[in-house]
Amino acid sequence: MSNPTARPVTTVAVIGAGPVGLAAAAHLLERGLTPIVFEAGSGPADAIRQWGHVRLFSPWRFDIDSAARRLLEAQDWTAPDPDGLPTGADLIDDYLAPLAKTPELAQHLRYGTRVVAVARLGVDKTRTIDREGRPYLVRTQSASGAWEDVIVDAVIDASGTWSQRNPLGAHGLAAPGEDHAAAWAAGPLPDVLGVERDRFAGKRTLVVGMGHSAANTLLNLAQLAEADPGTTVTWAIRGDSPTRLYGGGSADALPARGTIGTRLRELVEAGAIELVTGFTIDRFETRDDGSVAVVGNVGGIEHVIEADHVAAATGFRPDLEMLREIRLELDAIVEAPAKLAPLIDPNFHSCGTVPPHGEADLAQPDEGFYLVGMKSYGRAPTFLLATGYEQVRSIAAALAGDREAADKVELELPETGVCSSSRSLEATSIAEAGEAGGCCGATADSGCGTSETAEAGGGCGTAAPEPVTIASRGLATGVLHGRSGERRELPQLTQAGGGCCG
Repeated sequence: MSNPTARPVTTVAVIGAGPVGLAAAAHLLERGLTPIVFEAGSGPADAIRQWGHVRLFSPWRFDIDSAARRLLEAQDWTAPDPDGLPTGADLIDDYLAPLAKTPELAQHLRYGTRVVAVARLGVDKTRTIDREGRPYLVRTQSASGAWEDVIVDAVIDASGTWSQRNPLGAHGLAAPGEDHAAAWAAGPLPDVLGVERDRFAGKRTLVVGMGHSAANTLLNLAQLAEADPGTTVTWAIRGDSPTRLYGGGSADALPARGTIGTRLRELVEAGAIELVTGFTIDRFETRDDGSVAVVGNVGGIEHVIEADHVAAATGFRPDLEMLREIRLELDAIVEAPAKLAPLIDPNFHSCGTVPPHGEADLAQPDEGFYLVGMKSYGRAPTFLLATGYEQVRSIAAALAGDREAADKVELELPETGVCSSSRSLEATSIAEAGEAGGCCGATADSGCGTSETAEAGGGCGTAAPEPVTIASRGLATGVLHGRSGERRELPQLTQAGGGCCG
């Protein structure tokens, strides 16, 4: 059996203790390898805790990794109801926290430890001679500010993308005055109906984005406005029409997605949500009272939106600064591993059309280094949790020298996936989703499935497996990436009631 590194592997750094990071550690332990898991937060899945109020559409049966389950069951763990729909907080409390406490795994976790850089020991990025086979130096900083360099044989980066939000300004750049720490900045998924209710009640909130994160926040704000008429809601999108997010309504094969779109359309048409289309943000002007004037243009004419809060539901991108000394082969468009990128480009793929992929598709020029989970998808929002679990299973097998197991990647996905839903949908589409396998489709700025938490499952898609034809990458964006007019048919995807996107 071949090995992806030039020498035997014994220790593996895992960056991030989210669902995929902990799954990676579980698979490494089963293979007899020693993981060292670095987590910047004070506990497992700290990023998920920040959106713990969000409820997943996918039931528990699709949210638990196989190796993690084996560790938990050895501790007499009681699995949640397989048909139940967890919130982000449930995912931590009922699964990830117990997993992190298992004796086998607990000793390998380092909380309050942020990885700030990764390099090959003794050489910089430009050095080729004698580079292969060198171990990795992982530079960390503790919560107290102490620095430590840790030497390992391989690195699995499962740090996600939650900390790297896409900017609100045009051109992919932050607009002048854009400040995530400002009093008016509400973040991507505010808990409008929960702990932050008083913050938004009676205030003017602008939601920017065209994905389902934006839709859920808008629905929550509209519900809040019904109870507090002083609450006003504005929705701004760069496109000329919200039709894509509205979906097919009652004709949609995915009931929950149709429900979200139908309700959102009704609220816009009724005037409960003010929609501004074709809006490009040029700058933010913070007022003395902490509110903000969002200055932009519509059709070349200046347009100003006054708001007390701005919810930025424009998606995320990977933090690559910490990897500047690693030789990476990334796609120029998606910023995902070059071999994986054509399979996940959101211009042409939903999560259900992503073929199974493993270590061979994720390997980098620096052998033994891998991007996994949400971070492996770069700027594509279609990551699914089940995919991340299969990624790390394959990588663990490869690092252990089991090439046959590493190459045998298996993942059955329906044609279309699901993403997350906030509590405003619990009374309707959440219940329907549990019974009918409802989903909501991913979009390029959905922001769902943050930090490797896009859920897997939900029984989405058509009743029978169908081949999916994908046009060549780049045609929808005007960027030619490959041969013009090229088309390819993906392998048939089997409807299995599992696997969904964020």
